[in-house]
Parts: sequence; C-alpha cells; structure tokens
Amino acid sequence: MQPIPKSAVAALLLNTFIWGLSWTGTRALEGMGLHPLWATAAIFSGCALLLLTLRHRELPLLWRHPALLGVGLATGLTNASFNMAVAYGDVVRVILLFYLMPVWTVILARLVLHEAITPRSLARVALGLGGAFIVLYQPRLGLPLPQSLPDWMAVASGLLFAVTNVLLRRLHGFSDGTRAVAMLVGSGVFASLLGVVLSAAGMVAWPLPLPMAAVPVVALWAVLFLVSNLSLQYGVARLPANIAAVIMLAEILVATFSAWMLGAAELRPQDLIGGVLIIAAPWIVRDRRVAAQPA
Repeated sequence: MQPIPKSAVAALLLNTFIWGLSWTGTRALEGMGLHPLWATAAIFSGCALLLLTLRHRELPLLWRHPALLGVGLATGLTNASFNMAVAYGDVVRVILLFYLMPVWTVILARLVLHEAITPRSLARVALGLGGAFIVLYQPRLGLPLPQSLPDWMAVASGLLFAVTNVLLRRLHGFSDGTRAVAMLVGSGVFASLLGVVLSAAGMVAWPLPLPMAAVPVVALWAVLFLVSNLSLQYGVARLPANIAAVIMLAEILVATFSAWMLGAAELRPQDLIGGVLIIAAPWIVRDRRVAAQPA
C-alpha cells in the first residue's frame, strides 16, 4: 500500500478551509450592497482572469469541446446558488443541505455513467436523506422539506455540484489545467449572465456603482478561490477518492465553527445529529474494490 502524500492532504485541507470561510466574504460584500450573485460573478471573473494569465492556451479548448462548457455552466450555477444561500440563510443549515451532494452523485452516476448502485451507495443515500430530514424537521411545519429559499438553493447547489462531479468524471482525459479553466471561466461568465437576466427582470439589484470598499474584498477572494481550485485539482489527482471525500468534509467543521463563533448560525442538537449522518455518508460511498482505485 502506497503512503498517502502529505502534500495532497494539505492541499485539500487548504481548499476546504477557504470554502468553509467563504460565507464571510459573501456576507461582507452583501453588506456593502453587492448582491451575492454579482459578488460571485465578480470574484470568479477575477479568478478566471488570474488563471488565464498562466493557462491562456487552454481557453480555445472550451469552444472545441462543448462538454467543457457544460462543466462551466454547472460550476457557475453551483457557486451562484451556494453563495446566495449562505448570504441569506443559516450557514450551518446551508452547508449540511449542500452536503447531500453525495446522494445526488449516486443517482446521477447511475443515470449518466451507468455505474452500478451498490448496497453501500444505497446506505449512503439513506444516511444522507435521513440526516437532511432531521436537520429540516420542525414539528409545527409537518413534513421535513426545505421551507425557505436559502434551503432550496442549498439543496440545488449540492445537486449542481454533483452534476459537476459527474461531468468531470466523464472528462478525465483532459488535464487538470483545462478542467480548472472550464470551472473558473464558467463560474465567472455564467454567473454574470444570470446576474444580467435577473437584474433586467428587476429581481436583483444592478451592481453599479460598485462600492469602492468592495474592490479589495473581491480581489482577495478571487486570489483565495484560485488557490482553492488549484489545491483541489492537485489533491484529488493524488489521493484515493474515498480519502479525498473524507478530507473535504472538513469544510463542514470550518463553516460550522466559524459561523457559530461569529454568531451567524444557531447550532441545535438536531443539526448535530443530522450533520453526523450526512458526514457519515461518504465513508460508505464505494465498495472496497472501487474505493481502492485512485481518483
């Protein structure tokens, strides 16, 4: 058995740490008058421009391979919906609902990649849904379904991220750099397009004039998300999939602890119980034969 590369573990932990604190940047920009959708567009557009200074030769591949544009679309919608959810919802609740993503991955992998649904994957679905029901349950509201727009956006972002993962699996023949360009350029472009459509419809405020105080915050998070994406690409390419999945769950801990410390979330006993079930789901994501394969 080969030793686990410490550098790859460190890279994934850095990725989860940045994403676990990302809600602070989104809420800070929202407090300055920049809607989370436009904040997402600004941050990832800056992120994409930074990456393209290093990997500009990858850009023409997006036009020659429409599947890469699909990755960009899914990633852009994921980031936009997630950032809006954490800006307006309870951070802990949003993170837990987002991490129903492994449930959707099982279903999509079966439908799109024709992967077998094993007893372990069924157990993951059961644990994930059970945990979500516990988190969402409120006696006065009856059936434990998402009750607010941030709830639904958190679920949607997890589903869209599962779509991204399945598409990336189909595009494993492309380099890490090409997939990173597709993800970051797509996030900036499609979040911007969505912002234009919703702003024109009067559903979202236009970002102009851009508050000058928002510029350094956008620049900071553009750099952080570039580092995060490159760390993700480095880590998942060098670790077994089951180990990578467990390490990335550290995002829940970072987001939960930071939100609780900063008074941005209420931590209820049922959140802890439901969260444990959701976190446990990826541990049984694969049977032993598949878990041994590298990502």
